[in-house]
Amino acid sequence: MEKAKVKGFCGVFLNRRIVLAAILLTAIISVLSCIVSVVYTKANGRITLLSATVTEVDDSEGTAKPNVGNFGLSEQSGEWQTVQMRVTAYCPCPKCCGRYSDGQTANGHRIRPGDAFVAADKEHPFGTEMVVPGYKNTEPVKVLDRGGAIRGNRLDVFFGSHQQALKWGVKHLNVKIRRGLQMQ
Repeated sequence: MEKAKVKGFCGVFLNRRIVLAAILLTAIISVLSCIVSVVYTKANGRITLLSATVTEVDDSEGTAKPNVGNFGLSEQSGEWQTVQMRVTAYCPCPKCCGRYSDGQTANGHRIRPGDAFVAADKEHPFGTEMVVPGYKNTEPVKVLDRGGAIRGNRLDVFFGSHQQALKWGVKHLNVKIRRGLQMQ
């Protein structure tokens, strides 16, 4: 018996090679469209095209600074929000950390001399940057730890010794929190 040949438009779709080529071409186009400026990033609750210009406002000066070309991934991305917090201090000793005084933070960071970081509520993901007035020369520090009593607008700043932690005491401060990307 002879194989029946289908002629016309339908015959094109019955050819295995053409169907395979069409599937492969569709997959390639999908991948390329994701790579070439169709990728979106979530920033501040809005969906923004990666090539968009982001304007940051510095609260201290009240001026807007355009942030162009960083695609939302640089250290300068995200907005700073000021929140009043009750800030206490702790060190890696058993008095402060109890059974968790093993030299490792909740996110697995091994504590080293000179480390500066904070313990915050789960509301603030690990890696979130915060500026605590009077701590680490008011430079940004990251959330690397949690604490049993650290809930809501409470924060613990880390010190290398128990004496330094006691000297800090309890302070109510306006803490700046960087919202947006949390790079770890």
